[in-house]
Amino acid sequence: MPTSPNLPDSADQRPEAQTPPPQDPRQPPAYPTGPAQPPAPPAYPDPGPLAPPPAYPRPPAQHVTPPAQPAIPPRPATPAPLHAHHISTDQRRVHLKAHQRHADATALGSLLIHLPHFLSSLVVVGLVSLLVLGGLAFVGILAWLLSGLLVFHRPTEKTLARRLLGLRHPTPEEFSRLAPVWQEVTARAGVDAQNYELWIEENDTDLNAVAAAGHIVGVTTFALHRLPNGELAAVLAHELGHHVGGHAWASLLGYWYALPARLAYRLIRFLAVVTLRVAAVFSSLGFLVIALFLGIFAFATLTTLYGLPLLILAAPYALAAVGRRAELRADQHAAALGFAPMLASVLHQMHEADQAARHQAALAARAAGTRLPEESAMAKLLATHPDHHTRLHHLQPWLQPRHPR
Repeated sequence: MPTSPNLPDSADQRPEAQTPPPQDPRQPPAYPTGPAQPPAPPAYPDPGPLAPPPAYPRPPAQHVTPPAQPAIPPRPATPAPLHAHHISTDQRRVHLKAHQRHADATALGSLLIHLPHFLSSLVVVGLVSLLVLGGLAFVGILAWLLSGLLVFHRPTEKTLARRLLGLRHPTPEEFSRLAPVWQEVTARAGVDAQNYELWIEENDTDLNAVAAAGHIVGVTTFALHRLPNGELAAVLAHELGHHVGGHAWASLLGYWYALPARLAYRLIRFLAVVTLRVAAVFSSLGFLVIALFLGIFAFATLTTLYGLPLLILAAPYALAAVGRRAELRADQHAAALGFAPMLASVLHQMHEADQAARHQAALAARAAGTRLPEESAMAKLLATHPDHHTRLHHLQPWLQPRHPR
């Protein structure tokens, strides 16, 4: 069959590929676009209503504490004003003196006044040792002489503090208040604070302190709890002055070596009084004979001991005068350490307390219809402490303001 020139070839039924028209290079290339709508998902059979999910136990409800608001800091309180006599007790470097104690003129004077007592006691100890030990009397005398070293023996001092002075160890609270003040006092004096022991006297009515033996410093509970630390330091500095000057150990050593003579004197006086009373009961003649015998014995004792018993009779007045001088020296020691105003305040308080006590005694005497006796001149001579005005007078050089040159 003749082919038509307008029909495609029968061997190739596909339309003839056409070449696309050339694209303008200035235009972006054309990308094929997908179908406008996505194909519909395949249809599945309806499974029916869904079963509810299994019920699981719910945890218990917990109380959630809301976050705490930041605390508003309290307004700083105004610190209480410090006492006028408050001192700082902050620790600082301490320069210790090479010679921390000595024996001043007051201590040496006390030992000198006790010398007649010592010699009389030596005679008494010698006689007793001769009667008891016979040929070994020197052993008793030597033991008595060495016994004076017990004044500086720490266990003996503790026994003395407890038994004779009625002191006790401070509680932790008392020590926490007392120790810093004592450290400040000893630091100013250049003294090792560990060389001394602090003791307490249970006394809530008297402002007092004591220095005894070689290492004892005691203070009353009244002074500890009622005084500001500056005035407490002044009291402790005064007692330290007794130790530094040698007053405490010299007084105790003299008393110890005078004890045999004092006991012998009291025994002789007791026997003399009893003998005279017994003789007076029987007859006046016997009384005169005994009195004459005692007079001869006293005269022989005076001549044998070169008048030492007469010096013993005058010794209490001399010792009282030395004691008053020792108090003034201890005041000066405290004032030199910077505690003069504090010490003056303490002296004023002690003076006011004495005046109040005397006023109460006068009122009691007036209510009883009697009159309070005035202090005699003999009592003033036997006083171991100077009067209030004398002590303040000796503190004036440290109380007057110093003008710069």
